[in-house]
Amino acid sequence: MPVTIRRFQLADFDGVDALWTACFPDDPPHNRAAVAIPQKLAFQPDLFWVAEDEARIVGSIMAGYDGHRGWLYSVAVLPVAQRGGLGSRLVRTAEQALQALGCSKVNLQVRDTNEAVAAFYARLGYAQEPRISMGRRLTP
Repeated sequence: MPVTIRRFQLADFDGVDALWTACFPDDPPHNRAAVAIPQKLAFQPDLFWVAEDEARIVGSIMAGYDGHRGWLYSVAVLPVAQRGGLGSRLVRTAEQALQALGCSKVNLQVRDTNEAVAAFYARLGYAQEPRISMGRRLTP
């Protein structure tokens, strides 16, 4: 049975939480599922997908669009399911949805130490841009 990509449902929460814990063990608390998923469900919930294999969540991706640029977030594939094209399928799913909304450019961020993930995105046509990524937490 092939892996199915579909929109996130509340029943997927525990599976996504386990996925993110496996894929993003060093993420700060504000990126954890308990915080990020409710925030996503409150804004553009249709831009959140999971990959399911025999009732098990093996991948996820969230996207956002502000009317100017699109963004990809929390692209995750369980290590045992990596290198089989699932990550590419998730990214293409989000790109198609963003394009249907009128989005003409998609941005994403990769930690500068994560060379394998940067190489993955390069294979999908993403290029490093001469930018400085800056951020400021508005809540503690």
